[in-house]
Amino acid sequence: MDPDPKKRTDEELLKASREGNISAFEELVRRYEPKVARTVVSMLGPVDEADDVGQETFVRFYYGLKHFRGEASIGTYITRIAINLSLNELKRRERRRSIFKRIETGSRNDEPAADNVLHHFEDREIIRNAMEKLNPKFRAVVTLRLIEGYSTRETADILRLPIGTVLSRLKRAQEKLQSILRTYKEGFL
Repeated sequence: MDPDPKKRTDEELLKASREGNISAFEELVRRYEPKVARTVVSMLGPVDEADDVGQETFVRFYYGLKHFRGEASIGTYITRIAINLSLNELKRRERRRSIFKRIETGSRNDEPAADNVLHHFEDREIIRNAMEKLNPKFRAVVTLRLIEGYSTRETADILRLPIGTVLSRLKRAQEKLQSILRTYKEGFL
């Protein structure tokens, strides 16, 4: 077998990683790091927690190597870990928000500052903001199907949902995104 990890298949790298070959595992991380980063940032936004979740994804993958049965591809398996950890982080955020709401005193001003609004005109920023307004279960489907390009079947497998549920959530998510974007456009024209 070729000792250069870059020339080895995922399966060969997986086998070598299970046998303790750190360079083989590092090559798997190198191959899948961009996909994990896109997935996590799509779910959480470009925040510090996204880096933490990305790193934790590979830590969990490393410790789960012996239990990986190969029923799905390595990419699908790692993406599933990233999605689950992202959903956990979103739940933690919501718990923190609700704690702050309970202890908050005085009035709140939810209106964005005028100078902040100007920074949101780039298309990517607008889409990211719209994505953040989606319920996490819809955001996960949009991330996997439309951003990462997984098939409906692969998305269903990653999220462990029936295909019909994936299709329904995708349709509802797209309708919600259209509504958010339409409202945003009308508010700034």
